[in-house]
Amino acid sequence: MKKRYFVGGTLAILLAAGITALNLSPIGRIYLPSGTGIVAKQMCSLTWVSGLESDQAYDFYLAPLLGDAGSVIGYDMDEENREVTASVLGLFWHQRAVWRDGLGCTLVHGGEGFDPDLTVPAEQDFIPLELDTDHRDQWFDTEALDAAIADAFDDIEADSRQTLGVAVLHRGRLVAEHYAPGASRETRFHGWSMTKSTMATLAGVLVEEGRLDINAEGAVPALAEIDDMRLSQITISHLLRMAGGLAIAEDNTGTDPNSEMLFTQSDMPRYAATRDRLHAPGDHWQYMSGNTILATDTMQRLLGDTLPDQVDGLRSRIFAPLGIHSAIMEPGENGVFQGSSYMYATAHDWARLALLYMNDGMVDGDRILPDDWYDIVAEPTPGSNGQYGMGFWLPNERSSLPADTIMMSGFQGQWAYVMPEQELVIVRFGATMGVNSRSGGLALAVSGSLQPPVEDTPQITDAPAEDSPTPDE
Repeated sequence: MKKRYFVGGTLAILLAAGITALNLSPIGRIYLPSGTGIVAKQMCSLTWVSGLESDQAYDFYLAPLLGDAGSVIGYDMDEENREVTASVLGLFWHQRAVWRDGLGCTLVHGGEGFDPDLTVPAEQDFIPLELDTDHRDQWFDTEALDAAIADAFDDIEADSRQTLGVAVLHRGRLVAEHYAPGASRETRFHGWSMTKSTMATLAGVLVEEGRLDINAEGAVPALAEIDDMRLSQITISHLLRMAGGLAIAEDNTGTDPNSEMLFTQSDMPRYAATRDRLHAPGDHWQYMSGNTILATDTMQRLLGDTLPDQVDGLRSRIFAPLGIHSAIMEPGENGVFQGSSYMYATAHDWARLALLYMNDGMVDGDRILPDDWYDIVAEPTPGSNGQYGMGFWLPNERSSLPADTIMMSGFQGQWAYVMPEQELVIVRFGATMGVNSRSGGLALAVSGSLQPPVEDTPQITDAPAEDSPTPDE
């Protein structure tokens, strides 16, 4: 009896030691909390923000991402309170995401200041664009256009690209759209890092208002709070260009600093600001979402004193003028917008945001972006091999895309192409993992379906605009 007791005690000690060691390792400290965090957060957002069926959301977006980890990570959905809790084997590394009207879903880690009852409802419902078949038939080889869209989807059950939605605007007119089963023009698609382009747009709006100097030193509050004068040299431009020089590596392994920031931290700007400085600002380009988090925190403070004021400020400055009413910009637990990754909107509304750049920053005759803002965001950042501007990706030589194209891009194959010469905006959304989404080919095929209008066809006057990824080919 005593022997069994001794053996049992030894096993308990070894088990406790093993659990302690696991908790202190990158797997226990970052990987598993990140895994449960992304499951809780995405199941909450994809279900109650995007409007997808929960099973489809998991099968399309999460199962391919989790891989073998999916066998030990489970989740519970509280439909009544709109909360999702995820854990490992129902016992360890619990993470909880909470939905709030107008604010989407937020991971709650137990930090102070989170108000589960706060809501900021949209003042107006989503207004879809109308398909303009007359304009389409005048300007496009419709068979070629239809073929380009169909090829983006193929067989949804067999095609591992998992394209979920495509929309095409020409001269501000909707000329094509298509959605996979389970998605529609009402679906709010997760843009992932397309959100960075929204933050670059906010920077432009604030510059035009005279409220922000993107090249000013000492203007990033989260960095100013750190006792290191070198950090004051980092500007908003450095951050939006991914040249801040801080150690916030992003490689989507689940053990990288970016995963730790997104899925385990209550105060993401503070986390990013306290990382080691590896390079002087502007000396090294490396794609890292923590840069945009710091820039977002700075700009959000210029929108108002409270989160509802700041949401209203973002809506009134960008979304409402463009006719965007579906957009949800989710905040972190401390109320700071997750401006690197967490904006959701319909395909039409993402296209409306891109159309602002097609229209040179003008909306109904009013300028909301500086007149040189397109050139600024399209200026290649040193060290990016010519492929990254300021919050936007740029085409490489292999892509065959027009040189003046700029692109919003996000994880799992989210894309928006602005092609000024062709007067095209093309958006593509999906749940693509491990294969090329071939979105660049879609853009080229749509562009190739353009044809000059027949001379004797009455011209249609343009309607006023209502409106860590690498580019694939």
